[in-house]
Amino acid sequence: MGEIESLLRDDLRGRTPYGAPQLDVPVRLNTNENPHAPSAALVADLADRVVEAARLLNRYPDREAVALRTGLATYLSTTTGVELGAREVWAANGSNEVIQQLLQAFGGPGRTAVGFDPTYSMHRLISEATGTRWLGLERLAGFRLEPEQAALVVREHRPDVVFLCSPNNPTGTALDLDVVEAVHDQAPGLVVVDEAYAEFATRPSAVTLLDGRPRLVVTRTMSKAFALAGARVGYLAADPDVVDALHLVRLPYHLSATTQAAALAALAHTDELLATVQTVKEQRDRLVDGLRAMGLEVVDSDANFVLFGEFGDQRSTWQGLLDRGVLVRDVGLPGWLRVTAGTEDEVTAFLDAMRDGLGEVP
Repeated sequence: MGEIESLLRDDLRGRTPYGAPQLDVPVRLNTNENPHAPSAALVADLADRVVEAARLLNRYPDREAVALRTGLATYLSTTTGVELGAREVWAANGSNEVIQQLLQAFGGPGRTAVGFDPTYSMHRLISEATGTRWLGLERLAGFRLEPEQAALVVREHRPDVVFLCSPNNPTGTALDLDVVEAVHDQAPGLVVVDEAYAEFATRPSAVTLLDGRPRLVVTRTMSKAFALAGARVGYLAADPDVVDALHLVRLPYHLSATTQAAALAALAHTDELLATVQTVKEQRDRLVDGLRAMGLEVVDSDANFVLFGEFGDQRSTWQGLLDRGVLVRDVGLPGWLRVTAGTEDEVTAFLDAMRDGLGEVP
């Protein structure tokens, strides 16, 4: 053990950092990005706003990000029918920082967070990084969650934080709101519904449940539907008391002026950006139909990706696709792989690579 490693926290020794492969291949379908680049009009607007922000880069940014939080509240109000204001919205550098801040405030040593596996791995990783005990509970067959089952285990373990993911990553399955209600009724602490892929789903948002539930939090991101993954903007909707609590753990001036400017530019082009959602959903459905036609198992998806299998050795299939210039995601779930809904050409290339390699698939 090296000198630095010996100084590391005991619970971090031997761990490997999170990260999807970033490989230079023709078709990259492994990180659930929106495949449609911002339009020329959006790029021009963004550039103008960043230039304006740059004139004051000698000053700290708006610490409260009031304009951005107001814009996000307006977007959520318009799309969910729930009237929200800036006091009920919080923004940070990607939804991962939002989750980290929630765990810093409501988790930590001596506290427990619960999730339902398989689910977004960063819920566990951020829990553990903040000293929060992680308890991963199993889903039902078909990666389902039912109200009674979910409520039962929450009542049994009484966690300080519960994570629900809808649509769930990596399965793509969305939750009915009665699951969220049942879990919230039994949970003694915070219930966090991760809606990173909400714009691709058909079910109502958990934002519609916020009224009268101060322990309910809904997290979102601009990385997916808004095609703003490179800007790193995430946010949440919650009771103002939750937002106030996050002020205790956020770093000073945590959202740069240029980040806020980029996000505001994207919000000004909401209709244009969300128009790509339907196109992405069409390619997702192509993936489902094409993979099932090959005789493979495919989980119904409400997201912009598809989980498919079952393989005797998913790593061999992953490598076979990579050898053919297509990068998908091995999420560590035995027998399964995940593929992002890309452009029409990218999806065609993936399906062709799958057909070409089926003779080698274990």
